[in-house]
Amino acid sequence: MNRSGFTLLELIFVIVVLGVVASLGSDIITKVYEGYIIQRAQYRADIKTELALEQIANRLRNAIPGTIIARPSAMSTTAVDVTSISGVDYPFLQWVGRDYDSFIDFNRSTDRRPGWSGFADVNACSKTTIATPGSNLLLADQVIKNLSNNFTNLNSAYVYFAGVYDSQGHPIGHPVNLVDSSHLSFDISGPKTVTERYWLAWSSYALSVENGDLYLYYMFSPRYGQIQTSAMKTLLLRNVSNFRYRAEAEGSIRIKLCKKERYGNGSNDFVISCKEKVVY
Repeated sequence: MNRSGFTLLELIFVIVVLGVVASLGSDIITKVYEGYIIQRAQYRADIKTELALEQIANRLRNAIPGTIIARPSAMSTTAVDVTSISGVDYPFLQWVGRDYDSFIDFNRSTDRRPGWSGFADVNACSKTTIATPGSNLLLADQVIKNLSNNFTNLNSAYVYFAGVYDSQGHPIGHPVNLVDSSHLSFDISGPKTVTERYWLAWSSYALSVENGDLYLYYMFSPRYGQIQTSAMKTLLLRNVSNFRYRAEAEGSIRIKLCKKERYGNGSNDFVISCKEKVVY
């Protein structure tokens, strides 16, 4: 019984077709994989940028009004109000943060008073003492110690009274000492302007891009305009390609942050993620 088979020409044709199909298939697979690598890098960049912006916003939301300033560098003595610049030539952003943690904290078992109430009894205050009924300043002192790992306490804090400014329009902060659970004493003598509302602060904060990385400075004097000579700092985001900010309506700050994320070894093998957030 005779059986017909492939001729040599037919076999060569089949091999050529299979080679073309394999070549096209490998090219498609390579492009799909490259697309996956790029998308994964873009996703990582987006997530990291968004998380860094959220950390910035959480701290900047607690800035005491009027204390946000900008500097051309970390150690520069030049400081300008953030409302007068665009952030292009001032990459160092600084502010005094109110002590939000002890403001919302209270001893649930025995005392419902917050660490500090934010209200002063003007009639009971004097040139040397702040009376703040409704506060549990002993609790605030403990919270500050816990958050700073015993680096500082309430005796290193400042009080800012709402609507009180110096002749140049800068907020005035007063260093204070703990007296008892509802009284603070001024650390500096002399006449003071006391108003009903106040903010308690124990640290300033700052953002700075250094060698392409974004750092947060913290745990330095809450005095307005203080240069961070002894601050601690932590890395927020690596490979930052752009950090800009500007003041907007009603005291809000718009921050733009861009990050590079590599996906290969080539000079152009990177993606850029840019995010913006408005902080009120």
